[in-house]
Amino acid sequence: MKELFTKHLNNHLPNIKSFHPFFNEALTSMLKAGGKHFRAQLLLGVVEAKNPKLLPDALDAALALEFIHTYSLIHDDLPAMDNADFRRNLKTLHKTYDEATAILVGDALNTEAFLLLSRLKLKDSIKINLIQTLAFNAGINGMIIGQAIDCFFENKKLNLEELKFLHIHKTAKLIAASLKMGCEICELNSQETEQIYNIGLKLGLIFQINDDIIDVIMNEKESGKPSKSDINKNSFVNLLGLEQAILHKEKLIEECKNNLQILDKNLTKTLFNLITQYLQ
Repeated sequence: MKELFTKHLNNHLPNIKSFHPFFNEALTSMLKAGGKHFRAQLLLGVVEAKNPKLLPDALDAALALEFIHTYSLIHDDLPAMDNADFRRNLKTLHKTYDEATAILVGDALNTEAFLLLSRLKLKDSIKINLIQTLAFNAGINGMIIGQAIDCFFENKKLNLEELKFLHIHKTAKLIAASLKMGCEICELNSQETEQIYNIGLKLGLIFQINDDIIDVIMNEKESGKPSKSDINKNSFVNLLGLEQAILHKEKLIEECKNNLQILDKNLTKTLFNLITQYLQ
């Protein structure tokens, strides 16, 4: 699934004709740099399990997700936020070019994502659902408020419930939205869609705890970004300690695996494989 999506991504990189000397290069730089494509794989995994005939039509929806995720990373790295030097083993955009370019590339990917969804070869009702789901979970009800809390409370310790609220919104909701969008493409009923979305929220928390652990135990070359960079952040490792964070992650993984038993075998297998590959 990753190879299928990567090929589609590389064949459909955003491009604009203009006399700007490097904007297209900047626009595609972080997209071409790799990454797990975890969110795209979740969406496509649901479609493959539930209605594989729709996979060709789902690829641009997965691309829209990748655009949103990449925009969020570009803005997260800006001097006003994390002021990071590297991402995916490359210099961050504001370091390679300038702040204005990084901001505008992020803005471009954000808006381009919704243009992609509006042009999908699917029923209008499905397209509207996809746009609403992505906007809700990537906007003020999800990623944006999570990021705002993360920035405001840097150097101010949160308790565990507040920390979970932060990362459910900043990270988990977009991951859950990836699964929900796959459900919407396949027109699953609302009950099954809600069950899958809630599993996605747990997956998102596991993803974040795993990222916090990686920040502590991996070096820069292995992780593709500066390590030991979360020292002033509200991370699970900073709050619980490394050992307890690992135990908390393992507990959530077991809960997730138990929740997966209510789904059909094909989807359970797909999600189990992604957990094993990226989160353990």
